[in-house]
Amino acid sequence: MSEAIADGLGLQADDFALFAVPRQFAQDATALDARWKTLQRQAHPDKFAAQGAVAQRVAMQWSVRINEAYQRLKDPLRRAAYLCELAGMPVHAHTNTAMPAPFLMQQMEWREALEDADNLPALEALQIAVEKERTRLLQACALHIDGNANWVQAVADVRALMFMDKFLHDLFQRMDQV
Repeated sequence: MSEAIADGLGLQADDFALFAVPRQFAQDATALDARWKTLQRQAHPDKFAAQGAVAQRVAMQWSVRINEAYQRLKDPLRRAAYLCELAGMPVHAHTNTAMPAPFLMQQMEWREALEDADNLPALEALQIAVEKERTRLLQACALHIDGNANWVQAVADVRALMFMDKFLHDLFQRMDQV
């Protein structure tokens, strides 16, 4: 049905194997896009209409699986969390919310700045500061995953990035209101 099946991969193969890319944080976005298109063409349910309902259902499962893998691989934060999980170090973001005190202080300062900001330039300045820190933290996460396999620190980075993404979401909502 698809190249993935021809290569002996099943629906349970990890995302990196499915997309035939290295199991690492650094990824080529263009290569991911191209591989996604190729896999979707191969697994599109319409290609299997003549083979009956079972073949179409299997093709649909593959299509969903391919889309899920693509969404996870193309997003750096989701990719990092997935790599941590594959390394046996799940993030547990919903059950473990403990964070270092300096990070929590930074979050409080950003929240206060968000509350105090009453115009678009102030909100944009806050956005720039947060996105700069997010970029720095993504680079650190890449180093901890690809550079030295420091999974404990990678998990901490991912959890901090999740907090930051939530804050950016709130910031963008506020910007829409102003």
